Amino acid sequence: MKKREYACITATRKGERWLKGGHPWLYESDIDSVSGEYENGDIVDVLSVKGNYIGSGLVSDNSKIRVRLISRDYSITYNEEFWERRIRYAWNYRKTVLKDQLDCCRVIFGESDGFPGLTVDRFNDILVTQVLTFGMDKLKETIFPLLLKVLKEDGQDVKGIFERNDVNIRKLEGLTEYKGWFCKEEGLDTETVITENGIKYYVDVENGQKTGFFLDQKRNRERVGKLVEGKKVLDCFTHTGSFALNCAKGKAAKVTAVDISETAIKQAQRNADLNDLKVDFVVADVFDYLDKVNKKEYDFIILDPPAFTKSRQTVSNAYNGYLDINSRAMKLLPKGGYLATCSCSHFMPHELFEKMLREASEKTGIQMRMVSVSQQAEDHPIMLNVPETDYLKFYILQIV
Repeated sequence: MKKREYACITATRKGERWLKGGHPWLYESDIDSVSGEYENGDIVDVLSVKGNYIGSGLVSDNSKIRVRLISRDYSITYNEEFWERRIRYAWNYRKTVLKDQLDCCRVIFGESDGFPGLTVDRFNDILVTQVLTFGMDKLKETIFPLLLKVLKEDGQDVKGIFERNDVNIRKLEGLTEYKGWFCKEEGLDTETVITENGIKYYVDVENGQKTGFFLDQKRNRERVGKLVEGKKVLDCFTHTGSFALNCAKGKAAKVTAVDISETAIKQAQRNADLNDLKVDFVVADVFDYLDKVNKKEYDFIILDPPAFTKSRQTVSNAYNGYLDINSRAMKLLPKGGYLATCSCSHFMPHELFEKMLREASEKTGIQMRMVSVSQQAEDHPIMLNVPETDYLKFYILQIV
């Protein structure tokens, strides 16, 4: 191999097998040796014990994930042209799979787009970014202006970038928490209006959850909206009302939406008013509310809870939580009724979630059949060898 300018990190044989299996992460425990000098966040080359090139990635001294690969091509030069090509590739992919919903989409989805630790969501004329790795934080001065350049050259009306780096996980990378404008045109506000599936939503990019709005359920909302005509719908954990509004637009006979957050319900009501759609919003704990619902009061129940688990250590507790709430919902539905239920944690794999649903069916003595099984929307692409990118499971079932 020709001499390279990058420091070299040699993987153990176990680490080599992991990387060659397609996963982009090299853990601290799978490092054999380090040669050459580098600064935290730099690009380094990763080699096998025999000295063969495996790939290049961003090094993070404070993380158990020590290197996150960005390429396995030895010939690449990591300059502005490289990052611009990668942004164009990501944007062209969105143009292919979304077409008519490009003004509200995920533009960059971390490892799936070759930007480990970077999320970029577009809400109308605002790009909202979240950076969770030291290397990406170091590169943002290069990458963010290129994002604006690529989108504007494509005729997209983007006027600023808002950073949502107010997440605790940044501390694990030695990064500070904050939020604010990276850049903006004069007069740009932190609240905007997007249109998804023909429904308008207020989005507060400064104070909303995550980056301001959950884009990953767009196809599942649309799917549910096509099934509810004439039905009485209960939308649990409604947040800002997205499933409920798709149901109201889909001509449901009645839609009730429940969330424990009064702030979220107020925003949901604003969204309903914006679209002139009728939804009954309730501020309540969903578990308590389900205890008060009469059997057969609803014939379509939607369960879209926050992640019950964010680590492997709490999967057992999460399983029991999912089992409890899905069992409650099943018992409330009439024969022929529908249950839409999901999990947004990659620590709850499809197999385990289906096991929970089967157990809930057995526990309640209620027979269920699958109507459909789906995942996150196409702008959150799943890498086949990176299970962390496969996180959303969405099931529609019918009582038979």
